[in-house]
Amino acid sequence: MRPLFHPAPNDISVEGILHALADPVRARIFAAIAKADCPQTCSTFLEVSDQPVPKSTLSQHFKVLREAGRVHSERKGVELHNTPRQDDLHARFGPLITAIINAHTAQAERQLRAKRARRGKSP
Repeated sequence: MRPLFHPAPNDISVEGILHALADPVRARIFAAIAKADCPQTCSTFLEVSDQPVPKSTLSQHFKVLREAGRVHSERKGVELHNTPRQDDLHARFGPLITAIINAHTAQAERQLRAKRARRGKSP
């Protein structure tokens, strides 16, 4: 089995971070990992969006997050346990990542409220 690639903190770019978080599914995944108290397995996120996410697509999302320096993945048996790399990047990028995740969370909450309101108004 090939080792997992994790970039050194100095090799992580703002462009890579923004690319990784530009996809709504990846942004949801990362926001959940960042808020979690313990490592999260990939299978936790099979239903992270309105539609079930195929395992192969989920693997690709985690690869993008990992290679952008957003998560650290560790193999434990057949599962990958993922943790955020907040401490590695806070000194380099300051509050940028926190601001992006907070904005994403607020946006997702507004979208959910709007969706619930539309359902409540339909017959």
